[in-house]
Amino acid sequence: MPDHIYKKIELTGSSTVGIQEAIENAISKAAETIRDMRWFEVVETRGHIIDGKVAHWQVTIKVGFSLSE
Repeated sequence: MPDHIYKKIELTGSSTVGIQEAIENAISKAAETIRDMRWFEVVETRGHIIDGKVAHWQVTIKVGFSLSE
């Protein structure tokens, strides 16, 4: 079994629906150009408030992916 080398990048996804959709939006967009993504970790969650209500979620994640052999 070969050893793997990983790289991490930071992404911020957004959604008007919720935190999970913001994460999924970031990951699905990154998947268009980044291969071999393996994990993510949430590093920050924040939101935008309009008229006393949550209008928008923003979630910053770090995504780890393996580098090609």
